[in-house]
Amino acid sequence: MRQQTIATSLMGQRSSFKPFSVWAIAGLMLFSAVFGAFPAQARTAPISFADLAEKLLPAVVNISTTQKVEGRGGVEIPQLPPGSPFEDFFKEFFERNVPQERSSRKSTSLGSGFVIDPKGYIVTNNHVIQDADEITVAFHNKKRLKAKVVGRDAKTDLAVLKVIPDHKLVHVSFGNSDIARVGDWIVAIGNPFGLGGTVTAGILSARGRNINAGPYDDFLQTDASINRGNSGGPMFNLKGKVIGINTAIFSPSGGSVGIGFAIPSSVSEPVIRQLIKKGRVDRGWLGVHIQAVTPEIAETLGLKDPYGALVSNVIKGGPAEKAKIKPGDVILKFGKRKVLKMRNLPRIVAETPVGNTVNAEIWREKKLIIRKVRVAKLEDQDEKMAMSTPKKSKDAKKVKALGLTLSAMTPQLRKRFKLTKSAKGVVVLKVDKNSPAAEKGIRVGDLIDEVNQEEVLTPAHIERELKKVLESGRKVVLVRVEGQGGGRFLGLRIGKG
Repeated sequence: MRQQTIATSLMGQRSSFKPFSVWAIAGLMLFSAVFGAFPAQARTAPISFADLAEKLLPAVVNISTTQKVEGRGGVEIPQLPPGSPFEDFFKEFFERNVPQERSSRKSTSLGSGFVIDPKGYIVTNNHVIQDADEITVAFHNKKRLKAKVVGRDAKTDLAVLKVIPDHKLVHVSFGNSDIARVGDWIVAIGNPFGLGGTVTAGILSARGRNINAGPYDDFLQTDASINRGNSGGPMFNLKGKVIGINTAIFSPSGGSVGIGFAIPSSVSEPVIRQLIKKGRVDRGWLGVHIQAVTPEIAETLGLKDPYGALVSNVIKGGPAEKAKIKPGDVILKFGKRKVLKMRNLPRIVAETPVGNTVNAEIWREKKLIIRKVRVAKLEDQDEKMAMSTPKKSKDAKKVKALGLTLSAMTPQLRKRFKLTKSAKGVVVLKVDKNSPAAEKGIRVGDLIDEVNQEEVLTPAHIERELKKVLESGRKVVLVRVEGQGGGRFLGLRIGKG
């Protein structure tokens, strides 16, 4: 549009001026050379996705599953449109008047997948084939083959199937989702509503989405139309490489509203390799509970930027404890990978081979230290936190600077707030309504066991640490709180004492 406006302006000038001189012509040629080059450099939408789709469609499959479910036999209720005024009437009539017998029937569901090996390995979502008694894969040429589950992983919602083909299958390979940029064109292929191979296009709308689907959420978001039945289908870049596996949509109506989510290849590819090789996924385990580093916490710890994962608890006997990692440490780097956000750390550790020893770069007491950690295997079991024994109790006291009334531990308080025998610290008896503590969610019955990474057992200990903070010229104190949700660190601004 800008070029058209300029060109029109030049044409208007041409009609009112005398014929161009040599210099004027040279200037116009220079203008055209400079500004005319821009469209060639700009990334524009492809004229058509047809060549790409023709190449990729044979590698994308439809997956149908059947599951035997117990139901009632006899006469079936007539199928009526959803919301029909007769729906409730017929349902009530048949339930009252028609005898029903228990019987077994088959429930069918549809999804998508794609071939990643010409020998017959197929990738899909775990929820597509979960609890299936039979799995059938339909190819682009209409051929249908029975499939078996090679392995699946509920934490990332991935599964690998295997068919026995009579010839080499057309397959696709993974690309690097880490270099995909927001705004890049993508193509999604799947089986929406059981219609068969369907191609849609859009852009990468966002990266690193957390939709609370699992512990390793790191979804790509797209505006390409993705509907029911697209689950397990591939998301391609314009080079025809798989950069995502379509998994979920955000939709109040159940249909596409332009917010779809895909598991990035950086997450899925290592999982799929393990599933093919071992039929299961072995993940690394560090043995820590972590939380985000807020700007207030970063300020108290002397960190220039709020990034990394703050260790709130260390699991007894775990790799972190053996490596002498402590609560209050901030893990900035694990191996060669920087921990930009708190939720990056579980994925980084999980992807580290079990048994490997890596360097963890840690921020402790305003300086960088390195701890060597031998990564253990994550087991599906409850993790227990280690606590030490409490010491003598003291009288309750109001700490005005935090807006808290506090008391050292007593047998009566332990019983009143149902605290464990191993719990220690200072008990919160009252929280002032408009205090910094109230704003951060501290509640009556919580325990404060550290201030500025120093153990506290009495209100006097806390006041002593607050005084140190004020004398240093700072206005934020780092407090570790144990509550119903577990241990966490809070950066509290100190009020007037």
